[in-house]
Amino acid sequence: MKTWMLAAVSLFALGAVAPASAADLPLYKAPAAAVPVYDWSGIYAGINGGGGLAHACWGVTRALGIAVDPAVGEGCHNAGGGTVGGQLGYRWQKSRWVFGIEGQGNWADFKGSNVSVALAPITNQTRIDSFGLFTGQLGYAVNNLLLYGKAGAAVAHDKYDTFFPGAPAAATFTSVNQTRWGYTIGIGVEWGFAENWSVGGEYNHVFLGHHSADFATLVGGFAPRTDRIGQDIDMGLIRINYRWGGPVVAKY
Repeated sequence: MKTWMLAAVSLFALGAVAPASAADLPLYKAPAAAVPVYDWSGIYAGINGGGGLAHACWGVTRALGIAVDPAVGEGCHNAGGGTVGGQLGYRWQKSRWVFGIEGQGNWADFKGSNVSVALAPITNQTRIDSFGLFTGQLGYAVNNLLLYGKAGAAVAHDKYDTFFPGAPAAATFTSVNQTRWGYTIGIGVEWGFAENWSVGGEYNHVFLGHHSADFATLVGGFAPRTDRIGQDIDMGLIRINYRWGGPVVAKY
């Protein structure tokens, strides 16, 4: 009897001690799962398309060889249309900050006109058939989402026409072609939808300043005049890029 009682007490003591001992044992912790992190570093190239609006204001500064000061305003107009082109650049990511440089070239069909306020019914017309942007970028990345700003140089090819509406080609006033340099600022957002592919939207404002254009008013050089033309461009673009380098990496 005493033996059975001793055995029962011993089993009860072991049962009380065993849970406490198990609680003191270290628990096994599974390794943390790898989290994919998008890296924007690398060379990229892509295409873009969208629309733009160039705002141009004309003013006569010389007529028949006589300087006009102050200039006589001829009015303003918007030259709008579509554009398509491509871009090539390089980005380098450090932590969440992304630094880059980019060159972009576009064909454009921006066109607009107004009847001259000072020389009616003469019509002044502005056309832009191409432009380029050469910019630096500074961005902030949240994994595969990139927000960035850009700034740099800009160049555009303009054609300025003056004519009588409905006049035959022989009576059309002469045209002036100019390559105009300025600068640009812009903002954009880009989303990496695959390891090396991204799509985004961008807004740019181009400052082309004021430049003079010399018109020989009629064919043969009769009644020449000089206009000072101020011009800016606003444009919105959708962009698709392919990037070499900077793959998605695992972070623990």
